[in-house]
Amino acid sequence: QVQLVESGGGLVQAGGSLRLSCAASGGKFSPFGMGWFRQAPGKERELVGAISRNGVNTFYADSVKGRFTISRDNTKNTLDLQMNGLKPEDTAVYYCASARFMGYEITVYTHLTDYEFWGQGTQVTVSS
Repeated sequence: QVQLVESGGGLVQAGGSLRLSCAASGGKFSPFGMGWFRQAPGKERELVGAISRNGVNTFYADSVKGRFTISRDNTKNTLDLQMNGLKPEDTAVYYCASARFMGYEITVYTHLTDYEFWGQGTQVTVSS
């Protein structure tokens, strides 16, 4: 079973940037699609971005499109989320997750229930 550990969260002013990283260990990383989710207080967990297991295909929520970039390095078992142009509404706990299906190498999984393994989360706070 894969273990996921996020890092890189923090406090940043609106318009600033942060880069989140997720390190995978204890299991297979490259055969699975990956995703970044976030959850703000009082709100449901939502998908921010997802990437296929070969790293070619990506998906972004409309709210972050053009500002966030998801990437992965299968040689290092890492998943990153580059966040630029941060807004106060981006404030949330951010989680990385590994899909439960191997599927095709180009498949991007966009539903919460597609994901099986989760990290503990990292807090991102954007001040206005």
